[in-house]
Amino acid sequence: MSMTSHERVMTALNHRRADRPPLNYYGTEETTRKLLDHLRLESLEDLLCYFGADMRYVGSRYVGPDCFSGQSGYAHGDRDMWGVVWDRVSNRYATYNEVVHHPLAGAQTVAEVEAYDWPSPDWLSVSHLADEIRAINQVERRAIVFPAGGPFETMWYLRGLERTLIDLVERPDIADVILGKVTDFFVDVAMRAVEASAGQIDIMWSSSDVGIQTGMMMAPDTWRRRIKPFQRRFIEPFSKMGMKTRYHTDGSVAPIIEDLIEMGLDLLDPIQPGTAGMEAEELAARFGGRLSFYGGLDTQHLLPHGTAGQVEADVLRLIDVLGGNGGYVVAASNAVQPDVPVENVLALYETAREYRY
Repeated sequence: MSMTSHERVMTALNHRRADRPPLNYYGTEETTRKLLDHLRLESLEDLLCYFGADMRYVGSRYVGPDCFSGQSGYAHGDRDMWGVVWDRVSNRYATYNEVVHHPLAGAQTVAEVEAYDWPSPDWLSVSHLADEIRAINQVERRAIVFPAGGPFETMWYLRGLERTLIDLVERPDIADVILGKVTDFFVDVAMRAVEASAGQIDIMWSSSDVGIQTGMMMAPDTWRRRIKPFQRRFIEPFSKMGMKTRYHTDGSVAPIIEDLIEMGLDLLDPIQPGTAGMEAEELAARFGGRLSFYGGLDTQHLLPHGTAGQVEADVLRLIDVLGGNGGYVVAASNAVQPDVPVENVLALYETAREYRY
């Protein structure tokens, strides 16, 4: 029996088989434009419907001072509301915004951090959410995701990555203040969003990359002491409210997956193949039935350099390994990049969309 997108995602996150695995699409602007042109579609929503994508995203709207570009320069560039400055960097495929100025890089004391001109949660509006979600669900009910932000990434945007990693060991007093300020801000906005949406948000999504190809950016025990208490606030309260929770981190994070489950995490995003301890078979054996998994289609090698047949085979393998009893959302392991052939993207989504348990 065919399910709605909402039923499909919720069934999978409850570790049961749906009619087919739920799907999600995320690509760069250039990738999306290329797909729209190829398929002769007009909008991102048209593309999501074509692929059978089951998740839709709603977020806060920036209403703060005009001197800032918006909530995050990752999307908008220039100087964002945190005071972080971003610049556009291009390669032959795409353009990205990269941090070029960390405003707290030179801070030497807790007092300097406390005195920083921190943004106000009032700069982000959520009053539109209830109407926006009702409009999304008008034709078919979708699984609605709210991006709640993340403590560690915002910290290093402000401080610089190298300085942040040093702070976690040598200046934990500074690290705790920054993480606390950022967490208070994002959790406040997320709670306002839950109220403003009239209970229509299904999944609370937080993010902070703490993994690399070969392991974690910091020792797992350092993560537990310094970052886990703040990350917990993005998961545990919302889980207790009956919402599903999703956490994004690239790279190898196998040593802390038990910690994330203990917090109440439902969906780990993404599974990045080729990183230490993150093989689908090992994850399924260790955590299957207690945690759901997202992604796994390799954006580094398979999607850009493989054949459509190889992509199809890997989709079927991942569904079998990670989603044999539900608990898996089919997607690429990160944003689909513009160097991925169109036929490989189509193979990914057509294979998963047509699959039936």
